[in-house]
Amino acid sequence: MARALLRAAGTVTPAPSRRLGKTPARCGDVAKRHHATTRPSDDCFELNFGGKLMHFDYVWLRDHCRSASCYDFKTNQRILDTASINLSIRPTHSRLDDGHLVLTWPDGHVSRYSLSWLAENSYEGQRQRTVQPRVLWNSDIYTSSVVPSARWDKFMTCDRELKKFVRNFLLYGIAFVDDVPASVEATEEVTQRVSIIRETMYGRMWSFTSDLSREDLAYTTEALDRHTDTAYFQEPCGVQVFHCLKHEGTGGRTLLVDGFYSAHQVLKQSTESFELLARVPIRHEYLEKSESHQQHMTGVGPVLNAYPWNNEVYMIRYNNYDRTALNTVPHDVARRWYEAHRELTTELRRPENELWVKMTPGKVLFIDNWRVMHGRESFTGLRQVCGCYLTRDDVLNKAFSFGLQP
Repeated sequence: MARALLRAAGTVTPAPSRRLGKTPARCGDVAKRHHATTRPSDDCFELNFGGKLMHFDYVWLRDHCRSASCYDFKTNQRILDTASINLSIRPTHSRLDDGHLVLTWPDGHVSRYSLSWLAENSYEGQRQRTVQPRVLWNSDIYTSSVVPSARWDKFMTCDRELKKFVRNFLLYGIAFVDDVPASVEATEEVTQRVSIIRETMYGRMWSFTSDLSREDLAYTTEALDRHTDTAYFQEPCGVQVFHCLKHEGTGGRTLLVDGFYSAHQVLKQSTESFELLARVPIRHEYLEKSESHQQHMTGVGPVLNAYPWNNEVYMIRYNNYDRTALNTVPHDVARRWYEAHRELTTELRRPENELWVKMTPGKVLFIDNWRVMHGRESFTGLRQVCGCYLTRDDVLNKAFSFGLQP
């Protein structure tokens, strides 16, 4: 199901990465099945392999040599001083040998590159790959996927259950753990199973109600439109955790929207709008001046952060509440930015893209704050929510430890 949805969403599951110089299994057979040809030109080295024409800068090739004198495989670190490479360098000889390209340089140094590694790490190869596999979803796609929630007891003791949870989180940007004891302490325990908690000015673990103890709309009973959190940080928090410990009243459902899905729709409809949202830097601001809290934070960045070689979005800053004065571009660009922003907002607010979840005691929600926007409907009565932010890098590190492709 997930693979079918990946294809439907226009994303691709990339092949596992290989280190340069490490011969892939049956590499000779690969070379036989995929005829390779090479052609040195004045400004680059051309390689045609597997039906793909690739171009490599000569300095790039010398820089990526993985001989023992250039690279330490024990530490996985480059030894070669890149700044020492002659920028006019050219190989004196080249040949193909059992699935490898072998180059000899003017000083006699020999570099050996796996053709499969070159194909994977060429610019042409990267343009066709997805950096992070994901399922772009609207409400129907997510619901039909029937993504299972993890169970507290098994989640806390079984690494296989944790691996499935992390995999689902990477694919969909949200994941749930059920049957968690309704306490701040248990919530903290379940989050630490996934990642390191990121402490902010809100504290390590926070618990709030609609008492306006902080000067933020989250501390009210009002509805909140879809948004990402901490857009006013220089690096917004990567993961957000919510656990509704108590609700004695009505309403208060949680809204979830896949921002990557909506951004992909904008890209399909208007490349210019997508590029504006990915290029124009805007400011978000958090300002709090109460007797107990003095905060003033500003974060600058575009609404969409995308890899320029394939337009894959990897982070969204979308928070109309915290966006401050748009004074980073001239008036004519500002007008076009507003039009592009309206296109994205229209996609984000389509009813079919909204996933509504009733959070109840025991259900802990993990949200990729760089991808999935959250909001809520208004509510009545006492509603107590706790949670925290997690470091995204450590979630990805956890994925690597399980052999997953983050």
